[in-house]
Parts: sequence; C-alpha cells; structure tokens
Amino acid sequence: QLQLVESGGGLVQPGGSLRLSCAASGFTLNYYAIGWFRQAPGKEREGASCISHNGGYTNYADSVKGRFTISRDNAKGTVYLQMNSLKPEDTAVYYCAAKSSCDTDGVLYWGKGTLVTVSS
Repeated sequence: QLQLVESGGGLVQPGGSLRLSCAASGFTLNYYAIGWFRQAPGKEREGASCISHNGGYTNYADSVKGRFTISRDNAKGTVYLQMNSLKPEDTAVYYCAAKSSCDTDGVLYWGKGTLVTVSS
C-alpha cells in the first residue's frame, strides 16, 4: 500500500519546539515535492510549507515563516518540519503530502496526520 507516515507530534508548551518527520511506505518520496499541511479544530486544512524533490526550493505560509524549517534527507527518504517558538494557534493535525511540485495544488499521496498540541 502506498502511503506517507508522519511522526513526531505531541504536547508541547508555548515557546517550545517539535520536529515532525514524514516517510513513505511502498514507494520512495525522493522524486516528489513534499508539503506539510495542518488542520486546526473547526478550521479548514491549510498549507504550511513545501519543499521541492531535491530540496532546492522551499516555501512557507506567512503564519509559520521564521519559526518553521522544512528539510529533507533523500538518503533516508525522510522529510522534516522543525517547528520552533510554537504558539497555541499552531495546535492542529499536521499532514504531509506528496506532490509533483510545490507549484501545483494536486496531491498525489496523503499521510494520516500527527497531532500537535501547544498548551501550558
């Protein structure tokens, strides 16, 4: 079965940090752009960040710019989202998704998500 698997979510205090990981099962994600999306309770899913297949291009939503860093290690077949200075409004389920490029809207594969809760 072709799927993405996220890990690294959890409970963290405001101002803290977490690192999320995204790995592929049944295929290699090395040929795909990978986006991180998030969906907060009662809100629509939104894009947070994206990285091109070779890591040469990244983008960030204004809400996370300067606090989140996306990276990838194609030797390990893993994409990371380093989240620093976390705020309560960052609480959401975080999903990774495989895309043909960061400039396209279509998603080829979704993960099932990992919950991040920012609370004191």
